[in-house]
Amino acid sequence: MRKSAFFAVPALAMAGLAMSAAPAMADTAEQESWSVQTSLSEVNGSGTSGEAMIDVQGNEATVSMNVAGAAETFQDGPFPHAQHIHISGQGVCPTMDADEDGDGVVSTPEGQPSYGTIGTSLTLEGDTSADSALAVERYPGGAEYTYERTFELNDDTLAAIEDGSAVVVVHGVNPELLSAEGQEKMSPLNEELPLAATAPAACGTLTASQMEEMPEGGADTGSPVNTDEGSTMALAGAGALGLAAVGGGAWALHRRSVRS
Repeated sequence: MRKSAFFAVPALAMAGLAMSAAPAMADTAEQESWSVQTSLSEVNGSGTSGEAMIDVQGNEATVSMNVAGAAETFQDGPFPHAQHIHISGQGVCPTMDADEDGDGVVSTPEGQPSYGTIGTSLTLEGDTSADSALAVERYPGGAEYTYERTFELNDDTLAAIEDGSAVVVVHGVNPELLSAEGQEKMSPLNEELPLAATAPAACGTLTASQMEEMPEGGADTGSPVNTDEGSTMALAGAGALGLAAVGGGAWALHRRSVRS
């Protein structure tokens, strides 16, 4: 929502005011606030759904999310759910047609043409760049959670949000919900992890917000935004190296506080 203020000024002072106020007005324009939102729809039959809203002022963003129906446990601990804003793709969530190898699961690389690469990692604390794509100890976990964090957006992510091509993705699917073949496979990102650990679970394309605040009462309330079914997560480069270092055991870390 873009706002502007109008001030009543005596006519004789108008010229001087226009000259002196120009820098301040320009600064105000740069700090205009606006919002985008999305409904997160399940991917890979995960049963995961939710809502995400981003309030933007200048380059600062407050990201709020409600997620429910997610994978609950992994190796006797809360199942960590990596979550990101993806950019530089088609700006949509892939359908099952993206399953190129026919195993009944859209893997993270198979979804990349639709949602693009990672622009921002929605971590609980610390770095939010693509370098933290698989910093599993810094993501929320469990069957349902609420997330809120304020941080500075990088220019590429901000541009994608503004042009409507940014996609929010939550990862991690209960292995029992995958196909028999999918349950036997390991992640294409790291052979120490099952395919389910990094598979996209929920996805939504960010669009101009019609709500003033996050809906109350759970992840499946509020006004839905139409999105294609699908997933996302271009976990490559530094992200893949991070996962190799973390290994399967890190997925059993305890859930941390959601607010940073």
